[in-house]
Amino acid sequence: MQQKVQTYIHKEQLLTPNGPIIVGVSGGADSVVLLHVLISLGYDCIAAHCNFHLRMEDSDRDEEFVRNLAHSCSIPFYSIDFETTKYAEEHKISIEMAARDLRYEWFNELLEKLHAQAIAVAHQADDSIETVLMNMVRGTGLRGLTGIPSRNKNVVRPLLCCTRLEVENYLVHYGLDHVEDYTNHTNNYVRNKFRNQILPLLTEINSSARENLYKSIENLEGNLTIYQQAIDRIRELVVDKREEEIRLNIDVIKQQVHIPTVMYELLSAYSFNPPVIEQITEALDAESGKVFYSETHRLIKDRTHLIISAKDGNKEVSYFISLSDAELLVPINLRINRLTVSSDFQVSKSNNCLHIDASKLIFPLELRRWNEGDWFFPFGMNQKKKLSDYFIDKKLNLSEKEQIWLLVSGNDIVWIVGYRSDNRYKVTDETNEVLEVKLWNQ
Repeated sequence: MQQKVQTYIHKEQLLTPNGPIIVGVSGGADSVVLLHVLISLGYDCIAAHCNFHLRMEDSDRDEEFVRNLAHSCSIPFYSIDFETTKYAEEHKISIEMAARDLRYEWFNELLEKLHAQAIAVAHQADDSIETVLMNMVRGTGLRGLTGIPSRNKNVVRPLLCCTRLEVENYLVHYGLDHVEDYTNHTNNYVRNKFRNQILPLLTEINSSARENLYKSIENLEGNLTIYQQAIDRIRELVVDKREEEIRLNIDVIKQQVHIPTVMYELLSAYSFNPPVIEQITEALDAESGKVFYSETHRLIKDRTHLIISAKDGNKEVSYFISLSDAELLVPINLRINRLTVSSDFQVSKSNNCLHIDASKLIFPLELRRWNEGDWFFPFGMNQKKKLSDYFIDKKLNLSEKEQIWLLVSGNDIVWIVGYRSDNRYKVTDETNEVLEVKLWNQ
């Protein structure tokens, strides 16, 4: 089984030999096996345990078990206490959702604090099967039939290639101790009903049900890859990104084989839910002017296009540019390049092109709207100036000021995009590398 997991890690590119791994360890069978396998394979592990205080003294028992387990393995141990029930009530979500949100928020904080390469959690193949069955009952698309992903950003799942039976056999083979969560044997939670009632019934009908379901999930993952490539090609034909809006060509949409599927893929990215997407689809042939809303965006049905723009309440959103990014498409189109200064290098005089000293920047850079009290050192000046005063000098009206974007490094405004850069970041004779940022107006 260790070799099976190692092969899966390589195949899915989940981990590297370098850098520590935060392993979420509840004390249950799956997480104990995950920790044992990763340590046996030579990975540098850190045990992380969440105490959700949902099972009275059992919660503290689990924490103490994991603490002792980490000590016996000679690895670091971190734990945290959560008021899970209170959090769920305050946010009006289920206990399961609250525990998940709290767990992953803390895991990501640890990841940054400890400079770990990934967070490993102990989902295995049966968990993925249960997820697919739950999604089918709720109603789902192709993505919902592909189960739990092997990677979701910083979270990796090395045991997804193993069944629950393999995990149990591994425990016995190595004589590993673990703790039992009595709630796993109750049917108070939806997942437990699928685990304890529905899956056993399917296995009773067909002894190969688990294996067949997992194989189907693997096949659908391949189908999803092909499907996504097709959607990306359609998106290139349909989507026209402007400075403050996204335009979807109605005629091109209507030429597609299955319009509802295309509409879902195009609009769900802007937080439109399925019922609203269905209404928009039905309105493709309707008269112009109809307006639809999601939590974050507004869509106007024009004569030839669907026009999507961020709602006014979305102005506080920030966008980030990492050191490796070469382009930003939303909310504006920026092209980013790093240039080595040569003897014939000349700083651009265009308002749409920024040249600044790359060595002075702190990444990720932030793109945000302006706020009252913001200030910068206008290029060519050695004293700071409030943006509000700068806008008055430029005779910008309210609408024009609302369209302003700022490029920010740390707490410093380095560029009022399309207008003026900050003097502190200008290119000098001592500059060796320049960051070039171009504003592309489409």
